Amino acid sequence: QVQLVESGGGLVQAGGSLRLSCAASGRTFSGYAMGWFRQAPGKEREFVATIIWDSGLTYYADSVKGRFTISRDNGKNTVILQMNSLIPEDTAVYYCAAGRAQRIVPMLLLTTKPYNSWGQGTQVTVSS
Repeated sequence: QVQLVESGGGLVQAGGSLRLSCAASGRTFSGYAMGWFRQAPGKEREFVATIIWDSGLTYYADSVKGRFTISRDNGKNTVILQMNSLIPEDTAVYYCAAGRAQRIVPMLLLTTKPYNSWGQGTQVTVSS
């Protein structure tokens, strides 16, 4: 029902920045959370950041706090992940996801469970 189109991935040197965008369509996102996850080859998909659409409340993985910022543009139904001070450990395929979040236990948003719609993923590679 929700279509997510990601863009902005690429190759960047350590210390550099990338801006990932996720354009969403299919519905308004009242009551939803929009999250970013990443997965490196041979590893499990891990939580990066999420934002509750209505309130703008955000949550971040400890590994990216202070370096990444998640935000949304309500008029464009777009969620942004601004990634600064990138390190090689950030190298992964990054996925945008959307899921219902109204009255949800906040910690559940740090897992993949609430997210029913996923983008195709965009590759982020950070060289040393």
